[in-house]
Amino acid sequence: MYERVGGEAFFTALVDRFYKGVETDPVLRPLYPDDLEAPKEHLRLFLVQYWGGPKTYAEQRGHPRLRMRHAPFRIGLAERDAWLRLMLDALERSAADPDDRAEMAEYFRSAATQLINHVPGRPTAPGDH
Repeated sequence: MYERVGGEAFFTALVDRFYKGVETDPVLRPLYPDDLEAPKEHLRLFLVQYWGGPKTYAEQRGHPRLRMRHAPFRIGLAERDAWLRLMLDALERSAADPDDRAEMAEYFRSAATQLINHVPGRPTAPGDH
């Protein structure tokens, strides 16, 4: 996939479009630090590696451990939906082939759903009330 979509330049542009949305999104923006450069770079490196590019993410940060890395943030359906909306919009505006966009979109849907760690009315961790 990495080579088919255009390598690192594709993922840099995808992440840039995604974070343009994050900058003004009322649901997502509060979850991020004031300076978005570090999370932007982390996402870019992760996506490059996940889709078959250089393993720089693992070299710099170790195993992705997505659930663990996102555990400190309250992620419910609203957060998942906002993240997914922005990512799918960024993906749709890419030059990737429709089949490649569909494959990536399926991954993004699955990954975003797996990161949900808060369901209203249900404790977020053992012992929470």
